[in-house]
Amino acid sequence: MILVTGATGNVGREVVAELTAAGAPFRALSRSEGADLNEPASLRPALDGVRAVFLLPGYRYMRGLTAEFDRAGVERVVLLSSQAAVATDTANAVSAYMIDSEAAVRESGSAWTFLRPSAFMSNALRWLPQLRTGDVVSDAFGDVPIAAIDPADIAAVAVEALLGPGHEGRVYSLSGPEALLPADRVRILGRALGRELRFEALTDEEAWTRMSATTPIEYVRAFFSFYRDHTIDESTVHPTVEKLTGRPARTFAQWAGAHVSDFGARPS
Repeated sequence: MILVTGATGNVGREVVAELTAAGAPFRALSRSEGADLNEPASLRPALDGVRAVFLLPGYRYMRGLTAEFDRAGVERVVLLSSQAAVATDTANAVSAYMIDSEAAVRESGSAWTFLRPSAFMSNALRWLPQLRTGDVVSDAFGDVPIAAIDPADIAAVAVEALLGPGHEGRVYSLSGPEALLPADRVRILGRALGRELRFEALTDEEAWTRMSATTPIEYVRAFFSFYRDHTIDESTVHPTVEKLTGRPARTFAQWAGAHVSDFGARPS
């Protein structure tokens, strides 16, 4: 039995779909059933019979979680980490919780695999409020190319690591097949939506103001560290998806075409 945490999230729902297609038994973790990953003991019923876990990072007591996995006899953990785990500024908030999550899993009694993807293609959904009102998208870090990855490709690698042999103690860097600027992604998305979209880059001051209005300041600082101080590089294209799944990583155009309905109707 495989336990899938974050089963309704961008990656978790894709892991569920992959496991379903593979005919593998799994349990999708739900807080509605009383399980809370910030309260490790609450997972005991959900861990009954579980031998592998797909785990998200950053919960309050990661070592408490892994202790519960050990108690239940979990044999394998596939952790969704990120490139932030190898950032040169390891004191920033995102890197700190990724590093701590990896350390907790590494120190546990389970065999482990870490997935370190670049930014998700699905982050483009944050443009939806702007697209509901017009054809101009403004965003931060307009000069930063990223080889963003389709969450479905992360899930495909995760399921390979959960079900297949030879992944114990491996760290997989994952990316999409091409590094694109935000303007490139907006243009491609516009083509999928049948709209002439235009990108406008925010100044750093504008970006800081907009981000800090909705995001804890320690995370705003972390993103500026990543993309202005260049403490991570998400422009590198990694061949891992094709190597492990036997098919090329999906392009942003493919992701956009598959998610047209998520963006709704064009503004009137």
